Amino acid sequence: MESLFKYSKAVKEALDNNEEIVALESTIITHGMPYPDNLKTALNVEEIIRKEGVTPATIAIIKGKIHFGLEKEELNFLAQESSVYKASKSDLSYVLSQGLTASTTVASTIFLASLQKIKVFVTGGIGGVHRNYCELLDVSNDLEALAETSITVVSAGMKAILDIAKTKEYLETKGVTLIGYQTNQLPSFYSSESGLQVDLRLETPKAVANLIKMQERLQLKKAIMIANPIPKKMEIKKELVADYLKKAEEKLKKENVKGKAVTPFLLKEIVKESKGDSLKANISLIYHNAKLGALIAKALNEEKSK
Repeated sequence: MESLFKYSKAVKEALDNNEEIVALESTIITHGMPYPDNLKTALNVEEIIRKEGVTPATIAIIKGKIHFGLEKEELNFLAQESSVYKASKSDLSYVLSQGLTASTTVASTIFLASLQKIKVFVTGGIGGVHRNYCELLDVSNDLEALAETSITVVSAGMKAILDIAKTKEYLETKGVTLIGYQTNQLPSFYSSESGLQVDLRLETPKAVANLIKMQERLQLKKAIMIANPIPKKMEIKKELVADYLKKAEEKLKKENVKGKAVTPFLLKEIVKESKGDSLKANISLIYHNAKLGALIAKALNEEKSK
C-alpha cells in the first residue's frame, strides 16, 4: 500500500510529528469551477488553513499515485487539464491499477484521508439524494462513505441541486451525526437556510473537538457532518436558487445528461443563470468552511497536548 502513496513535504512533516491536518478534495478543482477561479480558490483555501497553523492536504491521484498534499505545479496542472478522471470511492481501484490521473470526490477523499488517520475534511457541499430519485435511484456514494468512515466533514450542507430533505433523512438513517454550527437551520449550500431544522447544534470549534473525541471513545465508525452556513452577506436566497435550478434541469433533460456529468452540468448552468453570483457564493462558502475546519483541527491538537 505504501508504494501507492506520495506526500508533499509539508504533509509528510505533519504526519511524522503527529500534527493535525485538514483534508481537501480535488474534484472542486477539476470539475467544480472554471479556470483560473479553480486554481485561485484552491490556493487560497490552503492558505486560509495554514494561517491557523494547520497543514492542508489536497488529495488527488496523479499517474496512479495517491497524492496527500499537492505542490503548486500539480495544482496548476489539475486546474487546466481537461481529461482528468472524476474518481469516487468505487473508481479508486480502477484508476490506480490503470495508472490514471484523477481528482477525488467527497467519498473517495474521506476514504483516503482515513487511511492516514486525518480527522477533519473540508468541502463546499456533500453529494446526496438527487431530485429524480424515484426515476433513476440516483444517490451519491458520498452518503455511504459518510456512513462508514470515522471523519468530521465541514460543509455548507448538501449541494443545492439535491433533494435536501431526503438527503437529511438518509444521513439520519445511516447514523451520521449532523450538527448545525451556530444554527438550528440546515443550510442549503448557496443559502443559509433550507426550511429544515437540525436537531443538534454546537457553537465553538472546541465543542466540535470534544464531540470528535467522544465519538472516538465510543468507537463509532461514522462521520460527523458539521453544517456551516454560508455567510449571510454572500448567500443567494433559496427561492432564487430554485428558479435557477428549474431552468438548469430543463436543459439537463433536453441534452440527456446522465451519471457523474449531472452535478457539474447543473452547477455550470446555475452559474450562467445567476450571472456568476453562484460562483462567488461557492467560493465564499468554501473559504468559510476552510477557516472553520482549520479551527476545529487546531482545537483537536490543543486537546491532544493537554
